[in-house]
Amino acid sequence: MLKRFEHFLVRVRLFMQNTIRENLLQIQEEIAPYKPNIIAVTKYFDETAMAAAYEAGLRNFGESRVVEASEKISRLPEEVRANSKFHFIGHLQSNKAKRAVEVFDIIHSVDSVKIASKISYEAGQLGKVQDVLLQLNNAGEVQKSGFSRKELFEAFPEIQNLPNIRILGLMNMAPLGAPEDEIRRLFKDVADTKNELELKFNCKLDELSMGMSQDYVIAAQEGATMLRIGRKLFS
Repeated sequence: MLKRFEHFLVRVRLFMQNTIRENLLQIQEEIAPYKPNIIAVTKYFDETAMAAAYEAGLRNFGESRVVEASEKISRLPEEVRANSKFHFIGHLQSNKAKRAVEVFDIIHSVDSVKIASKISYEAGQLGKVQDVLLQLNNAGEVQKSGFSRKELFEAFPEIQNLPNIRILGLMNMAPLGAPEDEIRRLFKDVADTKNELELKFNCKLDELSMGMSQDYVIAAQEGATMLRIGRKLFS
């Protein structure tokens, strides 16, 4: 009975690998001219799916719940953990900052000076410089976190001067269901904002994390270097 169950799990994993590989190839063809990194959003999937995604060729994984992600990552095979990057893409609460810094390579969703300061403090306690992205809410959606454009320019120098943070770039989420021209306008504005920040604060921002399953092609066309894709990969 145990062997039968083990064989069943192997078949499930192979099926998942094939599904993910086929979906990944389709996505890569669509974004081939732009070559952004694909972050497999695994917040709704277990470590078996993550391992299958790794076998399909993915090396970047996005999670939005600190505790659950920490437990899931700890159950991954050592090879997967050692050769992957883990991205925190959800709203980060101050009381979860310590664990987030311990677990994640990049935190995408820094949305205030307060949380940036907390991340810097916790990173300093670990002797680490934490890579982060600053979340720009340029659509002004009240239900979403993130800086307005004005707030971002006001907060940037203070965050830039924190000792244990490295700002890699910006992160953005377009409104669900928005027309394509509006999504394109918002993504272009994020890229323009990044360029303006570089000029104003004499820095280099290499990353733009924007685009999900429903709008990743537009994001790639408008300069995204990281695409956060879940449903389109796993289903």
